[in-house]
Amino acid sequence: MKAVVTRVSSASVTIGGSIKGEIGKGFLVLLGIKREDTEADAIKLAAKVCNLRVFADADGKMNLDLESIGGSILVISQFTLYADCKSRRPGFTGAALPDVAIPLYELFIDKCKEQGFTVKTGEFGAMMDVASVNDGPVTILLDTESM
Repeated sequence: MKAVVTRVSSASVTIGGSIKGEIGKGFLVLLGIKREDTEADAIKLAAKVCNLRVFADADGKMNLDLESIGGSILVISQFTLYADCKSRRPGFTGAALPDVAIPLYELFIDKCKEQGFTVKTGEFGAMMDVASVNDGPVTILLDTESM
């Protein structure tokens, strides 16, 4: 399972011209799920995201976590994180199909909520317009294979 985590001042997702989810300060998480991912991967990744210390403390050092700053999370499903780009046209056979991906996507969201965070989402499989005001910018790539 992969997550691209961007520290944002604000972020939103629009579907069909209507805002589906929006947050202020916090994380925009692009979440990719591969065929072999498990519930353990979703749980581990949610814990890592929710506890990342990438917000500035009083000395300007990245030392505070999401809870410390009262932040929220916007989660967007992103199967393209598992693109195979060996040719010029990406293939996506490594990405999990919806019957595997949707429950793990929902588990990731639930685990973030269980830690007390406001979590907004897009819509799995929908065409979405995602907007973000990157803070820093700070962008972290997490992969459960290397955690």
